[in-house]
Amino acid sequence: MKLAIRASLKYRLPQPVDLMLQIEAANGHGQRVLDAALDLGAPDDIVRTPSAAGICDPVWLRTEGELVADYRARVAIDRPDPDLATLAAVPLHRLPADAVPYLNESRYCPSNKFHAFVERRFGDHEGGAKVARMRDWIESRFTYVAGSSDAETGALDSFVERRGVCRDYAHVMIALARAAQIPARMASVYALGVDPQDFHAVAEVFLDGDWHPVDATGMARASAMARICVGRDAADISFLTAYGAIELVDQSVTVAEAVEAE
Repeated sequence: MKLAIRASLKYRLPQPVDLMLQIEAANGHGQRVLDAALDLGAPDDIVRTPSAAGICDPVWLRTEGELVADYRARVAIDRPDPDLATLAAVPLHRLPADAVPYLNESRYCPSNKFHAFVERRFGDHEGGAKVARMRDWIESRFTYVAGSSDAETGALDSFVERRGVCRDYAHVMIALARAAQIPARMASVYALGVDPQDFHAVAEVFLDGDWHPVDATGMARASAMARICVGRDAADISFLTAYGAIELVDQSVTVAEAVEAE
């Protein structure tokens, strides 16, 4: 599948601000960027810095007055939709070094608080089958409510309230997986089927020696999403992080299946 992606951001900056932008689709790891263009106008300074995870190169900017960012891309998706139930957990002593940090708690995912629940509710399953049960449990019991959470909402808050948006679903999925000693991380993606259309957040779990996307909202398929970046939780994958005052003027994201020219 090929996706046609466009993201447009417009913000007002009353004074000079440093910003980190993560809106470009990553190249590799089950997807190929066929063509892409990023227009940032004329910022005072711009620097690209490779991410620690090796997925996505954040763009650092320093500008004032107005930030206008326009990103367009076509991305070929080469990953299948995983059958989670057939995937085995990797023994902890055989995990690769880069997967180990994703076993641990993070700012929005206090996984240690979920051990008893995970054992009681999902203890009869192992590996990918356990992850599938967790995903289905979240999708069936949570309600997607725009505006029901904010930058301070973590997995425990969402678990109690049983509602949220994509980042909240992903935080709970990650916390449950880590509580089951399965490495889990968060990914920002462009995906078909997301309503309302926006930057989307999903969990990724490490099973059978590889990372597999898991969308607990049920809206997006692994075979129809383009990964942007990954991290421990929402703190690492924000599409825009501003180290100063900014004001949203306009923002839009569109993802469609690319139509090949005849």
